[in-house]
Amino acid sequence: MKVELFVNNPWQENTYLLYDETKEAVLIDCGCYRDNEIEKIFNYISDNGLKLVKLLNTHLHIDHIFGIRYIKEEYGFSTCASKLDEYLLAEAPRYSEVLGLQKISEPPAIEEYINDGDIIKFGNSELKAISTPGHSPGGMCYYNKESAVLFSGDTLFEGSIGRTDLPGGSREQLLNGIKTKLLTLPGKVKVYTGHGPDTTIEYEKFNNPFL
Repeated sequence: MKVELFVNNPWQENTYLLYDETKEAVLIDCGCYRDNEIEKIFNYISDNGLKLVKLLNTHLHIDHIFGIRYIKEEYGFSTCASKLDEYLLAEAPRYSEVLGLQKISEPPAIEEYINDGDIIKFGNSELKAISTPGHSPGGMCYYNKESAVLFSGDTLFEGSIGRTDLPGGSREQLLNGIKTKLLTLPGKVKVYTGHGPDTTIEYEKFNNPFL
């Protein structure tokens, strides 16, 4: 499975495009805020002959959902995410104003609810959904065992963890999820984070000061 990174919006959010030899692709956390950001993704999909079949979200904070409307307009489908984060879509226009951004319209509704343990298939690949609330109520990570990769959203970062002071956050839940569900994965697993550089489970287990 191949992973292509696109860094978007003022928060330098990481959007990931995943695909395999079948050319079917999945996009995780489409945070594109400007037209030129989504154009880079659309051009990559076109230039490589890919077929985008699903949009996934690790959570629905505004910096991870700016691009949902672009996907809806271009491909006709919306995001797949936890129902527990659904309320954040309705709050997005207000949050954008509070943050001093150009007011955005309410993003398209969740197309498919993702639950802990769900298997998301595309091409010859699959991702396992791992529920890790704490940064947001519906926080999810996505794990591919064969390629030994984990997409952690804002749950786990290199040397850090997601903030828990936002509405619906819980430090206890976040740490419990990381320790019982993520650090139990093989140490070699590469962690693609929601912001900043990637890391590994082994590195975080022995070096992350929050853990």
